Amino acid sequence: MFIDVSDLSKSYKTGEVLTEVLRGIGMKLNKGEIGVILGPSGSGKSTLMNIIGGIDRADSGKIVVDGTEINKLSNDELTEYRRENIGFVFQFYNLVPNLTVSENIEVVSNISKSPLKIDEVLKAVEMQDKKNRFPRELSGGEQQRVSIARAIVKNPKLLLCDEPTGALDFHTSRGILQLLQQLNKKFGTTILMITHNTAIANMANRVLKLRDGQIAEDTVNQTIVPAERIEW
Repeated sequence: MFIDVSDLSKSYKTGEVLTEVLRGIGMKLNKGEIGVILGPSGSGKSTLMNIIGGIDRADSGKIVVDGTEINKLSNDELTEYRRENIGFVFQFYNLVPNLTVSENIEVVSNISKSPLKIDEVLKAVEMQDKKNRFPRELSGGEQQRVSIARAIVKNPKLLLCDEPTGALDFHTSRGILQLLQQLNKKFGTTILMITHNTAIANMANRVLKLRDGQIAEDTVNQTIVPAERIEW
């Protein structure tokens, strides 16, 4: 089991008000699979992803990723865990505006222990002909492709995608989903994606539905739908 989460809880305190965000969450995902977490705003999706990615810490519970119990790591060890194991893709691309496409990817490549070749990654996301462009010269979909390339170049064990198509139109969104599916097959990268879009669940191996900080449904898809056939 690549991701194994059990009895995970997380609360935030604002003044005297304690808000329970995650309440006894348990989930699993095998190596090389695509997992999708669905749920309305406030259901705990992003908090769960941030804890798995080592950005946030749980109050209690156990989180094992590729054999490492990350809830027991020190802050320095957690930083190393993120750097070496996790690729992040967000709804907003967070590209460095005064760096070219290639340079945005190179920044991450330079701090990774076993990076993929930049040209190989550019080719995989179909941006090799725009590697000398700046982010302002790209469409939203192209910027997201660069964002994905930047996350993939470090050769992460786990790619975490937080609403990766949230700012894109239908056709561009489907292209990004196709790209993620292709990268999953090409590099064997385990992908965990959170989204409001229930149609995206059809391309996943495993689907988790969150409601009020708890798992409402945990489904394994017997048939995986190619991203190019997803409609919404």
